[in-house]
Amino acid sequence: MKFNHLVEINDPLNPLIDPLTRQQLWQGLVLRAEAPKLFVPHLDQCDLLARSADTLSRALRYGTLVVRDSVTFFPMQRIHYQVPAQQDILASTLTMSIEEPQASVFFVRFEYDDGKGESEDNAEAFYNEFRRSAYEESDIDTVRIIRQLAEEGRLDAPLA
Repeated sequence: MKFNHLVEINDPLNPLIDPLTRQQLWQGLVLRAEAPKLFVPHLDQCDLLARSADTLSRALRYGTLVVRDSVTFFPMQRIHYQVPAQQDILASTLTMSIEEPQASVFFVRFEYDDGKGESEDNAEAFYNEFRRSAYEESDIDTVRIIRQLAEEGRLDAPLA
């Protein structure tokens, strides 16, 4: 299943929402990769296995299930998550890209690819619709948490 959607970050027509800067938004997306327990309530543990200037290797623990992945950063633009095939898990990817159609009007595009083809039977179509909905809710929560962190001043420090 391939799936993508946009989450609006700054709405210039809504004065009740404090706008985020690109820097705050980027730092929030980076924090989601580096400290995912802040964003994923059912995640038990995240071990950072290796780090370079633009990549992370992680082991994510959900009970007895351990999922290894790698994260690649394209500074101030996008973050790409790649899960290689492992145990009963197919290879999959997630890309989060910052889009700016107008000055300071930001969106984040979330793009999912579970590594399966596009053909689906009725049962799989039902399951995929459920997954799309869950992904959207999770991504909206990600933005909500980034907003909360920005309000607390936790995204104002310069990146290391």
